[in-house]
Amino acid sequence: MNRSITYSEAGVSIDAADRAKERIKALARATFNERVLTEIGSFGGMFDARFPAMRAPVLVASADGVGTKLKIAFLTGIHHGVGRDLVNHCVNDILVQGARPLFFLDYIATGKLAPDVVAQIVEGVALGCRENGCALIGGETAEMPSFYADGEYDLAGFIVGVVDRDEIIDGRRIAPGDAVLALPSTGLHTNGYSLARKIFFDVAGWRHDTFVEELKMTVGEALLMPHTSYLRALEGLLDQRLIKGLAHITGGGLPGNVPRILPAGTSVRITRGTWPVPAIFSLMQRLGNVADDEMFRTFNMGIGMIVIVAPEDEPKVRAHVETCGQQCFTVGRVVSGERAVIIE
Repeated sequence: MNRSITYSEAGVSIDAADRAKERIKALARATFNERVLTEIGSFGGMFDARFPAMRAPVLVASADGVGTKLKIAFLTGIHHGVGRDLVNHCVNDILVQGARPLFFLDYIATGKLAPDVVAQIVEGVALGCRENGCALIGGETAEMPSFYADGEYDLAGFIVGVVDRDEIIDGRRIAPGDAVLALPSTGLHTNGYSLARKIFFDVAGWRHDTFVEELKMTVGEALLMPHTSYLRALEGLLDQRLIKGLAHITGGGLPGNVPRILPAGTSVRITRGTWPVPAIFSLMQRLGNVADDEMFRTFNMGIGMIVIVAPEDEPKVRAHVETCGQQCFTVGRVVSGERAVIIE
């Protein structure tokens, strides 16, 4: 072959990547603080690791995605929400161990890079970082022709936070009689979307723009309801040793996540009707004829975070959370058992 071929002919546009990076830099800089030591574009992001106020700082790291909620972003053309969801999900994951977020990195992979779409995603990531007080110090945008369908992408996030060793929340102090509190979700958050899409789009035959009177919004709007961050509601309690255990209710629901923090010899008994369940869950159950056990195993059922405290601390914890503008409900008690969740 005599003609020289280019990378763009293979499907990768370096020019488009450069345009996207320039927009990303401005968004990321808005999350920086005095501890960020590098600019976006360095091979690695650097962060000042001194913690003079802590006796024994422990770094806590997590990585996650937002699952097939991305499919709803593709359908609606609304991409900033999933970026914010990603940050809030990761923040909650390290919060359960008492960690406050320090910095965040994102990974976006797509078949053909669309700078406007990437900018929307990162705009949401940057917003989530600012709201949670962490810095977006780097990431990766990968263009991989023929690997992803046109108009689709994948999204992942990586977070690092810190907690003093003496303040780690690990569930070991949980005992029978403790109060089980629930902080409500706004909807599905970022789990159960494969089943939700099957129910709404395949079983019911609806579109993303179908208005549903029961939901007071379209299907797409209901499925894009944001994933709540519980950091601001709980941060003021982290240093007081009032919280014995936290469980972020994600994939696996209450039965799959609460046992992860329970010590041997304990279970949790939760009473239905003690918290408000968003209408989307009863609607999906009815449309799909989904069994109760399957609903609770797949979805959060209106609970985004479980908080376990001693019974004498329950009023103080509830008052603090509600003062921060977050609803809080007593939904059950810790009982004797072998790390099970009993839903009555």
